[in-house]
Amino acid sequence: MSSWQADVLGDGYEQRRIDLGTDPDGEGAIDATLVRRVPRAGEQTTGAVLYVHGFTDYFFQTELADFFADRGMAFYALDLRKCGRSLQPGHTAHYVSDLAMYDAELEQALAIVREETGSDVLLAAHSTGGLILPLWLDRRRRSSGVRGDGVSGLVLNSPWFDLQGPALGRSIGTELIKVVGRLKPTGVIKLPPGDSYGQSLAQTGEWDYDVAWKPLAGFPVTYGWMRAIRVGHARLHRGLDIGVPALVLRSTRTHFAPEYSEKTDTADAVLDVRQIARWCGCLGNDTRVVPIPDARHDVFLSLAEPRRRAYEAVDAWLRHDAALLTAVPEPAAE
Repeated sequence: MSSWQADVLGDGYEQRRIDLGTDPDGEGAIDATLVRRVPRAGEQTTGAVLYVHGFTDYFFQTELADFFADRGMAFYALDLRKCGRSLQPGHTAHYVSDLAMYDAELEQALAIVREETGSDVLLAAHSTGGLILPLWLDRRRRSSGVRGDGVSGLVLNSPWFDLQGPALGRSIGTELIKVVGRLKPTGVIKLPPGDSYGQSLAQTGEWDYDVAWKPLAGFPVTYGWMRAIRVGHARLHRGLDIGVPALVLRSTRTHFAPEYSEKTDTADAVLDVRQIARWCGCLGNDTRVVPIPDARHDVFLSLAEPRRRAYEAVDAWLRHDAALLTAVPEPAAE
């Protein structure tokens, strides 16, 4: 594991490589990249946050980091294997055949943050990250028998809880994906072209990011990766117990379109928000859901007013609902 080095975000940010050895999916050496916001002069920290991105994404949202820092929380973000800073030549971007493979970098990143800050960690995630983290938390709770176990809560920003589109894709289409995903895991699924969400972010000019790591039209979607996603969805739908309080933010409406229009600026152009609403109860017994009018898919990349509302919702939850949990053993079975 490397030491902290300068990050692409410039002054005030550093990165640290997490060596993951040889890729179980056969694409050579892999690592993940932990990024931290260096505390500014005079800032005091009493907690910590670890953020995980979605598909065709990586961490660049410094406004989000500043928001948590203003509330006394040291901010860290993880670029998962083959994503963003961790993407290397020869890698299929974002490809894994099993979402549980991410446990390796998630556990190491959590350990680093806890060691550096001496506190339990609030997790935050967007889109696909919002599927990966609940599955991981449920696995580690069942494995350790401890609720929380170093994690104080979970903030999900438009989590990907089901496959959007026609119902046929969630039934027959999923079975086809599973079969082809075994035979041709890195084969690319033919999807209709479209870059409306990417164009929506680009049109405002507010966000500066590397389109090599976050292409406007997205990375190709592979059968093996989609198979892993659908297996994850099925596990979520059976019901999880993540062991910590959760806050879920989403837009109030969806607008799917292949080309950009102003409607794209004030709706989720990627996921069906009705599916997010439907499956939130699968996280466990302590989940608060806050719909944000006019929010984009990434609510923290929305226009100014919905973005303000989203931050207000997180602030209220942190102040009133998300008390840090003390690790408590699971009750004995009766």
